[in-house]
Amino acid sequence: MSKSLFLFLFMLHLFGYLLVCTTFTTILCQAQLRIDHRWSDGFKTTLNVPIENDFVNGWNIHLQFTQPVNIITWPGHLYSNTNNRSFAFTNNHSENIELLSGTFLHFKFIVQSIANLNNLLTISFNDKFILTNISTISSNTSKYDYALVLSNSLLFYEAQRSGKLPSDNRIKWRGDSMLMDKGHHGEDLTGGYFDAGDHVKFGFPMASFTTILTWGAIEYEDAYRRTGQLDYVRQAIRWSTDYFIKAHVSEFEFYGQVGDGHDDHIHWSRPEDWTKPRPAYKLTPEKPGSELIAETAAALAAASILFRSVDPDYHSLLLTHARQLYDFANRFRGNYSHSIPDITDFYNSWSGYGDELGWSAAWLLRATDDQRYQEDIEQHYDEFHLAKQPREFSWDDKTAGLQILMAKITNKQTYRTQAEHFCHYVVHQAPTTPKGLVFLAPWGSLRHASNAAFLCLMAAEININEAQYLKFVTEQINYILGDSGRSFVIGFGENYPKRPHHVSSSCPDRPTICDWNAYSSPHPNPQLLIGALVGGPDENDNYEDRRDDFIKNEVTTDYNAGFQSVLAGLLHYQFKSSE
Repeated sequence: MSKSLFLFLFMLHLFGYLLVCTTFTTILCQAQLRIDHRWSDGFKTTLNVPIENDFVNGWNIHLQFTQPVNIITWPGHLYSNTNNRSFAFTNNHSENIELLSGTFLHFKFIVQSIANLNNLLTISFNDKFILTNISTISSNTSKYDYALVLSNSLLFYEAQRSGKLPSDNRIKWRGDSMLMDKGHHGEDLTGGYFDAGDHVKFGFPMASFTTILTWGAIEYEDAYRRTGQLDYVRQAIRWSTDYFIKAHVSEFEFYGQVGDGHDDHIHWSRPEDWTKPRPAYKLTPEKPGSELIAETAAALAAASILFRSVDPDYHSLLLTHARQLYDFANRFRGNYSHSIPDITDFYNSWSGYGDELGWSAAWLLRATDDQRYQEDIEQHYDEFHLAKQPREFSWDDKTAGLQILMAKITNKQTYRTQAEHFCHYVVHQAPTTPKGLVFLAPWGSLRHASNAAFLCLMAAEININEAQYLKFVTEQINYILGDSGRSFVIGFGENYPKRPHHVSSSCPDRPTICDWNAYSSPHPNPQLLIGALVGGPDENDNYEDRRDDFIKNEVTTDYNAGFQSVLAGLLHYQFKSSE
């Protein structure tokens, strides 16, 4: 037996969940083999194979063992059996099989008559080996496949990209879009993310989700690395930060939005089909926007930490823009909703800009250890009463995040007490649905629960009621993934949403026209928006999978950020427990 094969078999026996890599293609390096259950003379396992290219001609999987076994599989039809050692399976030809790029084939099999896992020799998918280089993923101690949901969430972010897409784009039903996005003097403003089901690039929530996503990647880099998603999360974050750098056209000029929300919402069509120029909204000393600018500074400062070791030049560039934008926001203060009136019906600033000034200063303190930011934070605390107990953590209100981030940076009891007060409210006092979801707000209820869970996971990281908060966090995530009786993540689990309020995924394949007929169609969205978290249920756990319900069934980039970061955190704890 070869040394590499022996290592594979040993790690599979020890951990029961592996990342199966190949040398012939990048995407199959994400294939996952998980042992679901063992007994004295057999085991049940799941092979999750990522699909690189759309195909409708079915699939085949070949399993080879070192000795005769009995095997049961689903889905699939056995079409070849050689001495009960070599098995070939294909899809049932009576089924209408269509596997789309960016999705997964979930192939389950039960092996009987052997107890030793080293009898599994090779696996191939569509006649290509996917069992060569192996690395551990997880001990599979969770009820749900957090690693799979994590990777799917990153596919959702790729589906939200605006601009010219890279050659390795994994969402094949998306194409280049909004290539005419320009500033007042022709500045290139392509790139960035569409906010939700629409095609506007709202800068405030884009910066907010980027900060939260980056925070999770910083804290739980091991989880991203061990699930094969580290490069993908870096790419997701850089898609934002590259755009922010473009939008920061001079020291005190920043484009905070591209696209008119009201104009956008009267159209129901693909972003690829949009042909007319879009307005760009610039913030200046005369038209300030402290919330948006400070949040962008926070995102860039956080990203500078993430990229520090892998790209020092980019780290320095991010930090330069972060410092300048913080100074811009702090020196020329003003509510961004006044400078970009279009935003008031979409992302109005309700909490003011004081929380973002403190938040961005905290991220700069963490990124630079420059004590002037500590002094600024103390001033912002006093001026804007940031020691108060918040009731949520969202794109609008960063107070709770600031308190917990400062507890982590300084370990001062003042901040630790504030962090504990927030989580005590969330865990013990906030309303909950009958099935156990903490219900902080009706619009995007799952987003609010996920964000709160992420902050309490951060509190647990610094030894504040660790066991208690981990239990709460796990309960919230498991509610989303299926404990409520259904999954709220598209493409995962039982009865997941199929009609999200999301324009581009509701459109048929190009070149078929997409218009309001797609909106009113009773059928599932033709394109699978894999990994997207929908808004969620009401206070009584009620939810309907309706495209016209933008409160419960829209998806947005900020919904997934805290949710994905919690998934990474729970995987991190699984890895720790298995070491």
